[in-house]
Amino acid sequence: MKVIYNDGTVAECPKEDELDVLRHTAAHIMAQAIKRLWPHADFAYGPATDKGFYYDVDLGDTKLTEEDLLAIETEMKKIVKENLPIKTYTLPREEAIKHMEEMEESYKVEHIGDLAPEAKISFYEQGGYVDMCVGPHLTYTKGLKAFKITGQSGAYWKADKDNKMLTRVYGTAFPTQQELDDYLKLLEEAERRDHRKIGKEMHLFMLKDEGPGFPFFLPKGTALKNALIDYWREIHYREDYVEISTPLIMNKQLWETSGHWEHYKDNMYSTMIDEEVYCIKPMNCPGGVMVYASQPHSYRELPLRYGELGLVHRHELKGALHGLFRVRCFTQDDAHIFMTKEQITDEIVNVVHLINEVYSKFGFNYFVELSTRPEDSMGSDEDWETAINGLKGALEKLGMDYILNEGDGAFYGPKIDFHLEDCLGRTWQCGTIQLDFQMPINFDLEYIDNQGQPQKPIMIHRVCYGSIERFVGILTEHFAGKFPVWLAPTQVKVIPVSDKTMEYSTAVYEKLKALGVRVELDERNEKVGYKIREAQQVDRVPYMLILGPQESESNMVSVRNRDTGETETMALDDFISKIQKEIAERI
Repeated sequence: MKVIYNDGTVAECPKEDELDVLRHTAAHIMAQAIKRLWPHADFAYGPATDKGFYYDVDLGDTKLTEEDLLAIETEMKKIVKENLPIKTYTLPREEAIKHMEEMEESYKVEHIGDLAPEAKISFYEQGGYVDMCVGPHLTYTKGLKAFKITGQSGAYWKADKDNKMLTRVYGTAFPTQQELDDYLKLLEEAERRDHRKIGKEMHLFMLKDEGPGFPFFLPKGTALKNALIDYWREIHYREDYVEISTPLIMNKQLWETSGHWEHYKDNMYSTMIDEEVYCIKPMNCPGGVMVYASQPHSYRELPLRYGELGLVHRHELKGALHGLFRVRCFTQDDAHIFMTKEQITDEIVNVVHLINEVYSKFGFNYFVELSTRPEDSMGSDEDWETAINGLKGALEKLGMDYILNEGDGAFYGPKIDFHLEDCLGRTWQCGTIQLDFQMPINFDLEYIDNQGQPQKPIMIHRVCYGSIERFVGILTEHFAGKFPVWLAPTQVKVIPVSDKTMEYSTAVYEKLKALGVRVELDERNEKVGYKIREAQQVDRVPYMLILGPQESESNMVSVRNRDTGETETMALDDFISKIQKEIAERI
């Protein structure tokens, strides 16, 4: 693939950069198409992404429809067919500003104004359309062979909620039509599995305008959430964690001491109580610190592992909210571990083993990322070096490969992030391990060492699920709502064939319920076939017990399997043994 660089050089593109160049060129072609259709369009940013490309554009009062998106794609095809040559040139900053002013590109003018006075600005031009860009790009528009406009959303200029809301038009592009078709099929499957759609069908949760970003969990969703929590408590008790619960609201001074107020205040909710500023917690860690500080500690007690299922609130922009994936209120399955420097490696290894166990339970593969010191951080160089080496040492001891993500750690310490992969190959950042030397210093935490001297403990912040609400969304899409038996909101649905078998059906229902099985009795005056289809396809219940006269007379059950659609007749006690085993072993 030949590309043109911003110095005018035409050369072969490195293989690893081809997709990015292709998509970046597609963004320019899309912008040209939009300009042809809406000459008043004023463009902001238009980058390539790992999934395709987008362009943010100010269209004034115009609101794009599905027909408009199709028109943009059609116009793009015309531009590609015209096989326009793509050229480049460079201007000094002041000339570049005038150039964009003449073209009435106000956002480009503002962007150039933010650059250094000595900056040289490069432009790319195709068929009269000019765009400010560093490149590189394809040499002709016909090089774009396979593309698709995929949607639109709102986006603030410079991602600042105080700025104007622009229209963000999304698309994707691939080297071949086959690759594009495969990707679009993946999108269709992802849409079929959308947790918002399945959550509504299965009555798991709801999202209301009265509380944007604050999900309501319905009875079945709460049962699912509680099953995750029960599992969390079981494995943490086994690993010698103790559970705590800390206040939802604490005063501003606490958050100033922790460092959150300086580094995170724009994402925090606050209120006035007794003429003093109080904050709704965005993280659980200061509460865990307060618990540790409530009494003296000896080195013999360490490591101390505090677990907390804490409800936290973070202000997210309304346009960024997305189902359970991006909310303003969620439950973190936190733990804060206090230890000595000598215990760092072993504790991190233990946490990695625990997180691995959790992800393996759900059939997830994952990869690990190590993030180092950000520019906006607190603490000494020595402490940061010790912390980073501690994380590296643990990963090396485990023999785990990891990706180094320079400068993306938390403000108080480096971190290990776990990116899990679902059945569609999508990745989600969930688990994290953060090593913190700073908060124990800020809060003057101590323990007494074996020489009777006070020392500062080291702190680990870690989560397995991350956000339980978000994890529910991920699991819903991963399993397409067909949760494993132990996790399913309704594990068994009892379906009587007629009123004549209602007495036996009720007795079966009561027996299963008494044994702790999440069971429902469908007493509705509907046809049996309808009840079965609804239970299997909508409610996605693992097992349906279809009980007619023969089952009633012989104390048997006809068991329909959700996943196979097959029905097997067995003794009631045998079915009970089977489902109890699946629940107990979480399979």
